[in-house]
Amino acid sequence: MKIATWNVNSLSVRLPQVLDWLAANPVDALCLQELKLPDEKFPLQALQDAGYGHCAVFGQKTYNGVAILSRLPLRDVSKNIDGFSDEQSRVVAATLDTPEGAVRLVNGYFVNGQEPGSEKFEYKMQWLTSLRHWLKQELANTPKLVLVGDFNITFDDRDTHDPEGLRETIHHTTAEREHFQGLLDLGLTDAFRLFEQPEKSYSWWDYREFAFRRNRGLRIDHILVSEPLKTQVRSCVIDKLPRKNERPSDHVPVVVEIG
Repeated sequence: MKIATWNVNSLSVRLPQVLDWLAANPVDALCLQELKLPDEKFPLQALQDAGYGHCAVFGQKTYNGVAILSRLPLRDVSKNIDGFSDEQSRVVAATLDTPEGAVRLVNGYFVNGQEPGSEKFEYKMQWLTSLRHWLKQELANTPKLVLVGDFNITFDDRDTHDPEGLRETIHHTTAEREHFQGLLDLGLTDAFRLFEQPEKSYSWWDYREFAFRRNRGLRIDHILVSEPLKTQVRSCVIDKLPRKNERPSDHVPVVVEIG
């Protein structure tokens, strides 16, 4: 089974790129973030025609929005974090019944946080705390779980092009990284770090100052797998090719192969 995550930064703009990528990379499930469109504008027919007949969509006009596109049926779909009041569409989860049993797939567009000390940063801290508590119950219900998405957090200095210059700035703060560690403490593992990876491997580059060409990026798009799946992970890669497209997203897909 292959699962991918991709912040497309507007599905209405990037739909042709998504369809082209799926044709070249027929993953079993693709999790999208930053749809930037309401549910009624979601291009369901085009994605069904591409072989993704099962979609769990949680859209939002202009900002946010997440979706799971799947070749396998999806059940028990839930939206946002149970018990955390939130007007923003940030989380969609669903269960996939695979030949090896049920797998809970959680797709999140984590809060950016703007800057340390701001109200948005405090919202991020509260959101991350609630996410961890909720995931603990999700893991108890379905031990085989995959958490994917745009985390808006670098886990350590390997995940940033300028660890000293950016230290304690947004995406790099000790507080954010402690929350990331809290997710790992639930029994989750960073699938990308299960393997030897090239140095300076990133999943996001600013549009400005030729950041992609200079590889001045961050690894903020992650795939975490629970303990029962850890030994079944065969690979986890970042596909940088879509960043070379005309009008690309500033993020690229991350793909994990399990089983």
